[in-house]
Amino acid sequence: MALDDETFGLLKESVHRFVRDRLMPAEDHVEERDEVPQEIIDDMKNLGLFGLSIPEEYGGIGLSMAQECQVAYELGHTALAFRSVVGTNIGIGSQGILMDGTPEQKEKYLPEIASGDLIVAFALTEPDAGSDPASLKTRGVLEGDDYVLNGNKRYITNAPRAGAFTLMARTDGPGPNGISAFIVPANIDGISLGKPDKKMGQRGTKTCDVNLDNVHVSKDNIIGGIPGRGFKTAMKVLDRGRLHISALACGMADRILTESVLYAQQRKQFGQRIGDFQLIQAMLADSQAEILAGWSLVQAVARRYDAKPFGSFDPEVSMQASCAKMFTTEMVGRVADRGVQIHGGAGYINEYKVERFYRDVRLLRLYEGTTQIQQLVIGKHLMRAA
Repeated sequence: MALDDETFGLLKESVHRFVRDRLMPAEDHVEERDEVPQEIIDDMKNLGLFGLSIPEEYGGIGLSMAQECQVAYELGHTALAFRSVVGTNIGIGSQGILMDGTPEQKEKYLPEIASGDLIVAFALTEPDAGSDPASLKTRGVLEGDDYVLNGNKRYITNAPRAGAFTLMARTDGPGPNGISAFIVPANIDGISLGKPDKKMGQRGTKTCDVNLDNVHVSKDNIIGGIPGRGFKTAMKVLDRGRLHISALACGMADRILTESVLYAQQRKQFGQRIGDFQLIQAMLADSQAEILAGWSLVQAVARRYDAKPFGSFDPEVSMQASCAKMFTTEMVGRVADRGVQIHGGAGYINEYKVERFYRDVRLLRLYEGTTQIQQLVIGKHLMRAA
């Protein structure tokens, strides 16, 4: 999947203008009201943002991983809540269906996901299963032609907006081979949502618990129609998601650096611009170098991802995706910290964007696998390869 260069160039420029002219001016609204306006969501639908990674045959745009990363980089230049609205449809919510779903499942769900008419959330994390998804406790018991699901999912992004969940449940014995991936409509009996989570940052994003009490789902709703493959599906989906988040981190780091440079050019102390002081320049230089390094890494790994057969699992690519996720999300944290420092006392005040961006980017080091999980993925791969 990929757009030709000319068409993709037009799309990228449209997204750039949309971020600059439509999303950036609405950042204060999102911060103050903890919501993304519906009219902006409608504009995202019209721009095709919900279907970036879904093939044209299902109504999407069909970007390659490298192209998707470039769009994610653009979306990273504004409040992360905007990207969150479309993020699960682009990535972890839809890609399991696209990679491993049956032809019938793809035809039924992907067109609605691509249009944004169906918001699909990814329900893996549980109160006792986050970094260790193989230990999840949500059960799926086969009764006739249905599975009966019971359990609790935690911190599920877009759950309050979701019309369906890509949901992982244990249908067999312990360990990863006992996990199946289900497509679960959000409006069926037995599903309830917890109260909205109050988070450190990323106001405007919607997360909450999802509770399942004797939820009956047809066995035909298992992704791919075969039980026991859910863990493998989740891991393949996360590789793509980690690259997307890596690109997003680079875009946000670039926005923070831009804000820092502008402030350093305007703010004066001791009779001159603070940006003329060498210690301020050193912080700006460190941020610029790290952004360039991170963005180069993301693009290189994305090209390698595109070179492998679609939907396949390549341990080397998976390791490199973890490298990108680890480096870029840690990097944007350092860039944000320097941004606050360059702003001085103003950087601690909500009026200035770096304060909220500092809070927003902290989450990037946690979801799609914490930094420590990425280290384990990388280290184990190196030990196996030795």
